[in-house]
Amino acid sequence: MASQRDLRRRIVASKNIRQITRAMQFVAASKLRRAQDATLAARPYSDLLDEILADLASVLEGDEHPLLNRRDEGKRLIVLVTSDRGMAGPLNTNVVRFASREIVENPGDLEVASVGRKGRDAMRRALVPIVAHFPGLGDRPRFDDILPLARLISDEYEACTYNQVDIIYTRFVSALVQRADMIQLLPIKPATDTRGITGSQFIFEPAPEEVLNELLPRYLATRLYQAALESTASFFSSQMVAMKNATENADELIEDYTLKYNKARQANITRELIEIASGAR
Repeated sequence: MASQRDLRRRIVASKNIRQITRAMQFVAASKLRRAQDATLAARPYSDLLDEILADLASVLEGDEHPLLNRRDEGKRLIVLVTSDRGMAGPLNTNVVRFASREIVENPGDLEVASVGRKGRDAMRRALVPIVAHFPGLGDRPRFDDILPLARLISDEYEACTYNQVDIIYTRFVSALVQRADMIQLLPIKPATDTRGITGSQFIFEPAPEEVLNELLPRYLATRLYQAALESTASFFSSQMVAMKNATENADELIEDYTLKYNKARQANITRELIEIASGAR
């Protein structure tokens, strides 16, 4: 059985840990509210832009713009979005496991562009080729931060380096639920409810080519930005829950160590009283 001194040290250490985890829980909760508001506010714009471009792609020929081209030649590019930091429960592990399963189940010539240190390190350990790495986008992702990645993807796709570009990230569902998800960025898939509609029913001002040239790069950057917002909100929600669980575990440890300390202290007092009574005889 541990001595009273060891138990006191464990109690003090557990209290210090509880203080840290509780502070991190409150900080994550405050940042979560801001990240959640940004994510929910950006969804309508992202979904509407996706719908508009899907309609355009469904009525125009695939060669109207290079980002609409479907081809068999080239590699597959997977954009993996994780965080730079840990202490967020199973968040990064789940999205890395999702990406690993996708790579194993669909083998082929592919490369990974990582956003966040956790994903980069995991892909390196798995010996998956990494074509580019971008650091995490911080607590407040900005649209400008995602433009270099969007430019890289569009340039390489137009150069026929890749025939498909997917992004794997963590979708924010609620403060308690986050799910690893994958969407196809390029080529753009037409919406299923617009098939069969002839192009003559649409009037483009200016020309369709100019509309596509303006909207398609914006679409790509917007989808990447939305994934970054979703991942940020998921990170803070997962961290908040993880730190809450850590605080509760620290409370249980403190109670357990305090009970053991009191028992050890009572045993020492009883032993001393017995020794005093035995010496008095």
